[in-house]
This record gives sequence, C-alpha cells and structure tokens, in this order.
Amino acid sequence: MLTAEEINEIEAEAVHYPKREAVSIDALKIVQRHRGWVSDESLRDIAGHLGMSPTDLDSVATFYNLIFRRPVGRHVIMVCDSVSCWIVGHDRVKKHLTERLGIEFGQTTSDDRFTLLPIVCLGCCDRAPAMMVGGDLHTDLDPQKIDIQLEKYK
Repeated sequence: MLTAEEINEIEAEAVHYPKREAVSIDALKIVQRHRGWVSDESLRDIAGHLGMSPTDLDSVATFYNLIFRRPVGRHVIMVCDSVSCWIVGHDRVKKHLTERLGIEFGQTTSDDRFTLLPIVCLGCCDRAPAMMVGGDLHTDLDPQKIDIQLEKYK
C-alpha cells in the first residue's frame, strides 16, 4: 500500500502531465526513494493509483535501468561499460571492485552495503573509466581511487 507521503509526492508531480500514465516514471522513482526498490506489490499499488495495468507499468519499470525491481544494498555502484570506459580500463575497475567487494555484477554484499551493477553510459567519456555510487560520480578511476571512494559509504 502506498503511504500518504508517497501519494502526495506522486500527485505533486502528476499536475505537470496531461495524462496520469505520464507520471509513471516519477512515481516509480518516488517509491524507490522511500523503499530502496520497487517490489511487485508496490508496482501493483502504483499502477492502481495511476489507473494503469501492472503489466504496462512493469514494462516502464524494466525499461529503465535505474528502477530497481529487486532489493539492493544501501549504496548502488554503477560501473560504466561504455566504449570509452572499456578502452581505458573498465576491466581493471570491474576486477578490482569484484575482488574488493567479493561479489559480481548484479549481486549485493552480505552486509547489504553495496550492490554492483553495470550501466551503459555515465556521460563522462572524457574522464573514463567511471562509476557512480548513489548520485555521486567518480571518474578517472584506478584501484587506489576506488578504495578511497568506497570508504566514504558506510
């Protein structure tokens, strides 16, 4: 069931759109911000609130890689795997992160601290390789920089 706060935030966004379905991405992001991810139950509740079918809303949710349909850690690390990042060290960054965290892409550390995911592009090719932790962009990565940055996220 959506909380009153979630409903109020969704409705505040809905006034900016001509159709209720158009607020679907915002609604998913609002629920995810409050709960960490969008469960099947949450998806059904959002769909009902917006007058959409759960199937249609799930199509939206699964299209966008920033909507999490499974539980994630407190901090989501997205590692850019664009061509630019591949050329200048994606493999080195991925290897260091998987070894340091003890997980592969798509997995979460046992303490629920980090989830590691690939992302198509972070839009900073001139400072590749790059990763984003939560909303924080980290560029020109090497193993030492990665270690320093990870210590900031408890």
